[in-house]
Amino acid sequence: NTNNLWLDLEALQKKMRLGKGVMPLPVMSNKKTVDPRDKASAAVLQLETAMGAAIQCFGAEAKAILTPRSRFAPVKTTGDLLALKSDAYEVTPEHCVTLAPERKGVPPIIKLDGSYKFCDQLATLIPDGAPSLLRCTKLTVEGPFVIESGVVFQGEVKLINPSDQPRTVPAGVYKDATL
Repeated sequence: NTNNLWLDLEALQKKMRLGKGVMPLPVMSNKKTVDPRDKASAAVLQLETAMGAAIQCFGAEAKAILTPRSRFAPVKTTGDLLALKSDAYEVTPEHCVTLAPERKGVPPIIKLDGSYKFCDQLATLIPDGAPSLLRCTKLTVEGPFVIESGVVFQGEVKLINPSDQPRTVPAGVYKDATL
């Protein structure tokens, strides 16, 4: 899902006229808390519509375009953001973000535990910038860590720290390792 919609504005105008200015889109409810960092904060319902649901309003006239993964880099989690900040991705002369050719179209799998859910928490993991993930297939981080500048992960790497105290990953190459 690239979160993009291309619309025929004349067809949209026609549907809006038929609906007297309203599109009949389904409403989704998501249970959340007022403060996403505090599960004990007041419970709320977020009501939203998915623009992709608008496709149903156009019936057989609607078309889907299959966009190859090489054309976009979705960022839904801080793990996705970590991968994007690394050398697994590059910016082309046309200013497009693409996977590095060495990745052969396959992004690294990044699994960060809940302590890195927000961007400021991710920044504590990589205060000097992202490690090299160019040859990393999977990175799992469980517990508090600080990854220093000059760290290169290759293959499948697991960082596991059951304590509350951050462990430092010093500069070096870590291949198919558990730390």
